[in-house]
Amino acid sequence: MFKIKKETAVGIFVIMGLLAVVYMSVKLGNVQLFSDKYYVVKANFTDISGLKVNAPVQMYGVDIGFVSKIGLNQEKGVAEVSMMVLKEVELTDDAIAAIKTNGLIGDKYVKIVPGGLGEPVKPGDTLFDTQPAVDLEDLISKFAFGSV
Repeated sequence: MFKIKKETAVGIFVIMGLLAVVYMSVKLGNVQLFSDKYYVVKANFTDISGLKVNAPVQMYGVDIGFVSKIGLNQEKGVAEVSMMVLKEVELTDDAIAAIKTNGLIGDKYVKIVPGGLGEPVKPGDTLFDTQPAVDLEDLISKFAFGSV
C-alpha cells in the first residue's frame, strides 16, 4: 500500500488553504476578474460628501452596479464618479444621477432615475443631470439657527 509522506500531506493542505484564501478575497472584496457583465457610465457632481468606491448604484431600489472610481476635475470644479452598470440595464442620456443616503446616518449611494426620451448611453458616456449629496450638518445648523 502507498503511504503519503507527511511533507506531501502538509503541502497539499497548504495549497488548499491558499486557494481558499484567494477565493474568499475575490468574493468578499467584490473583485471583478474576467467579467464583462458591466459597462462604465460617468457622472459629474458638485458635491459627493461621504460617497465611497464600491458604493452601490441603484435604480428603482435595485442594485444595478457600483461606484468604481472617484476623481476630481479642478478645471470644471466637479467630482467625477465612474460607475459600473450591468449590461442588461439600458440608460438614456436624460437619466438623473443623485447621491442619496441609506437611512438617517447611513452610507451614501448613487440613485439613478431613468429618463425616457433620450438617446441610449454608450459605455464611457457621461450623465449630465446630477443632484449632489445633501449635507445633513448644514441643514441641521440652518434649522438650529433659524435660517431655514
